[in-house]
Amino acid sequence: MKFRIPFHRVNWPTSLFLMGTLLVSLTVVPVYLWKYGVDWFQCVLFLIFFASSAGSITLGYHRLFAHFAFKAKWPVKLFTLFFGASAFEGSALEWAADHRNHHKHVDHDEDPYDISKGFFHAHIGWLLFKLRPEPPMDNVADLRADPLVMWQNRWIILLNFTAGFITPACLGWLWGGPKAALGSFLLAGVLRTVCVQHSTFFINSLCHTVGNRPYSSRCSARDSWIMAIFTFGEGYHNYHHEFQYDYRNGVKPWQWDPTKWSIWLLHKMGLASNLRRVPTEKIMLAEIAEKHRQVEEALKAGRIPLEKHGILQMAQERLHQAAKNWEIQKAEYARATERKIEASREKLAELKREFDAAAANLRAAIQNWHDAYSAALSAA
Repeated sequence: MKFRIPFHRVNWPTSLFLMGTLLVSLTVVPVYLWKYGVDWFQCVLFLIFFASSAGSITLGYHRLFAHFAFKAKWPVKLFTLFFGASAFEGSALEWAADHRNHHKHVDHDEDPYDISKGFFHAHIGWLLFKLRPEPPMDNVADLRADPLVMWQNRWIILLNFTAGFITPACLGWLWGGPKAALGSFLLAGVLRTVCVQHSTFFINSLCHTVGNRPYSSRCSARDSWIMAIFTFGEGYHNYHHEFQYDYRNGVKPWQWDPTKWSIWLLHKMGLASNLRRVPTEKIMLAEIAEKHRQVEEALKAGRIPLEKHGILQMAQERLHQAAKNWEIQKAEYARATERKIEASREKLAELKREFDAAAANLRAAIQNWHDAYSAALSAA
C-alpha cells in the first residue's frame, strides 16, 4: 500500500512557514556564519530574543493565559503578548484554546496533539495537516474579555513579523549596518524562531513519550528534567497534568524551573499576584496514590507477601481518614477566614489549631505509609 500525502488537508501557510524557516536555518544561516562570522552582539541578541520569546510562551501563553495560574499587571501581559507573538505559535487566544482542549481530552481524539496518533503528529503533524474541522474556540470566554489579549489576536500577523523578524533586524542595523541587520534577522529572527518552536513542540511529543510519572499514570504526560532545561521548566509535565493550575511545574526545590522563579520575582516586584499553589500534602498524596497503584500491581503479580500488603493496607486506611479530616478542616478554616466579620478571633484561632492538628496528623500518616511501603518493597 502506497503512502500518499493528503494534500487536500495540508495547512499550507503553516506548513510553508515551518519548512521554510527550518530550511533557512539549515542552509542560509551556516553560509552567513562561514562568510561573515558572528560577533558578541548577535550572540547576545539571539539569547535575549530566545529568552524573551520562549519565556513569554511558558510564563504568558501557558501559565498566565491558558491556566490562569496567577494574575499579572498590564506591563507583564503586554510584554508576553508582544514577544509571545515573535514565536509564531499563533495568538495567546488560539494557543490557550488548543492547550485547554489538550488538558480536557488528553490522549483522546479531541486532543489537538494526541500522542496516541504518533510522535510526529504530536510534535508537528497536527500543525501541518487539518485532519478534521477545527473545533470552535468556545473555552476562552475569560480571555475574550481581556482587551490586551484581543488586541494581540486582532493584529497577530503584524505582531508576528514585527516582533519576530523586523525588530531584531532593525537592532542589528543600528549596531553594524546591513551586514549586521542580515545576521540579526537570520540568528535572532529565523534560527531563534525554529529553536523556540521545537522546544515547545517537544513538550507535546517527547514529554508524552519519555520520562517518569510520579504523580499519575492516568495519562501519557511525563516528567523529564532534561526537557525542563531547554523549556524553562516545562519538562515536569506529569506534575503539570495532575495539577495544571499550579504556577509551578518544577515543584521540588531542586527542580529547574526558571518560569516559576520569574513569576515569584514578578510577585515580589508587585507585578504579579494570586499565585496559585497546590498544598504540599495534596502533592504527597498524589505521589502515594501512584505508588499504591504500583504496589497493587506487584501484589497481583505475586511479588509482595500478603502479610506485608496487610500492613500497607492498614497504613492506607489511616492515610485516607487523615486526608479526609485534613480536607474538612482546611475547608472550614478557609470559609472562616473569608468571612472574618462573622467569625470571632477566638473561633478563627480554634479553627487554625484544628487545621494545624489535622495537617500534623496527615503528615504522620504519610510517614507511616512510607514506612509500610519501604517494608513491602524490601520483602518484594
